[in-house]
Amino acid sequence: MPRFQYEGRNQLGQQKGKIQASSKREAILKLNGEGIRIIGIAEVPDTLLTKDITFGNPVKLQDLVIFLRQFSTLLEAGVTVVDCTSILAKQTESKALQKALEQMEEDLRSGSPLSAAAAKHPKMFTSMFINMVRAGEAGGNMDETLNRLAEHYEKQHRTKQKIQSALAYPAAVGIIAAAVVAFLLIAIVPTFVTMFEDFGGELPAITVFVLNASNFMQNFWWLIALMILMFYILLHTLYKNPATKYYLDYALLRMPIFGSMIQKAMIARLTRTLSSLFSSSVPILQALAIVEKVVENEVISRVLLESRRSLENGLSLTEPMKKHWAFPPLVTSMIAIGEETGALDSMLSKIADFYEAEVESSTDRLKSLIEPLMIVLLAAIVGTIVTSIMVPMFDIFNQIQT
Repeated sequence: MPRFQYEGRNQLGQQKGKIQASSKREAILKLNGEGIRIIGIAEVPDTLLTKDITFGNPVKLQDLVIFLRQFSTLLEAGVTVVDCTSILAKQTESKALQKALEQMEEDLRSGSPLSAAAAKHPKMFTSMFINMVRAGEAGGNMDETLNRLAEHYEKQHRTKQKIQSALAYPAAVGIIAAAVVAFLLIAIVPTFVTMFEDFGGELPAITVFVLNASNFMQNFWWLIALMILMFYILLHTLYKNPATKYYLDYALLRMPIFGSMIQKAMIARLTRTLSSLFSSSVPILQALAIVEKVVENEVISRVLLESRRSLENGLSLTEPMKKHWAFPPLVTSMIAIGEETGALDSMLSKIADFYEAEVESSTDRLKSLIEPLMIVLLAAIVGTIVTSIMVPMFDIFNQIQT
């Protein structure tokens, strides 16, 4: 749909912005309906330079949380859903969210419910979001639903940041170590080659190894870069295939040290999501189908699929979970108690709170453990290269002295 850039005035003063409409006349009518008197309006050409290019999810979790909080506050103040969408479209700093809200406003004015309008933007609003909003519309408690969604995304973002911060340090040190080693092998070590050749004696094994590595790096650095690129493409391709993704996710959960932390994060995410969906009165089978996609781990997703089939057959939700190593006894026992007492949403929330705290403590312990190990590793690599150069130089010095 074409976009138009406009300039006008209303009771608040001069207004500028963009609006989507099928024609210039429709854009003017929409703006007049909002009380804006047009001074100038022109269509924005849809070129490569004006398109919003995005990769993955176009909206940050922080922007989504702010949007949900503001939406809930406006609804509590008695503002209509249409006006809320219009106000927030002009206020948000996210261009992608602004564009989506403008399109949603048009759908809302044409009579569509908020859930249906949001469903047209699947990259921005997940199936969980849409189903919770639909349940809020049916129950007449949209403000509470949006607040619950905001809390859910806030906790999800906090857990994600904890894991990223734990992995960021070893990744950064690893990249620096690789850069330092590459610099030493390509720029520093070759300067000593002529000196060692003139020396003529037998070089230590460590020096021979470093010189060969330096020679390989100088001549075949492009092969190393190509291998890294090919490995990344292969990993990305395998992860896109559900059959191979299962084995990659399995290996990820079974990794020493990191696997346990990732497992706890996955359990925290699925229990938090299920709790939010149940609290919004989303049917249990539908909630499980949503979480299967949200959890983003094929191993856990398949267990949830079995749990959903177990419920469809009139059996317990926890039976498939009890048989799988990915779900600790604490989780299955608490879910079983929640099933029996009818307080499944509350019990799931307690499990999520527990495992979110576990992820936080695990990441703190991991960072304190990894920092000295990475420093020792970097010192050992650099020390090996320096030693390989210094040992022959001492031999040359001793020969000169004698």
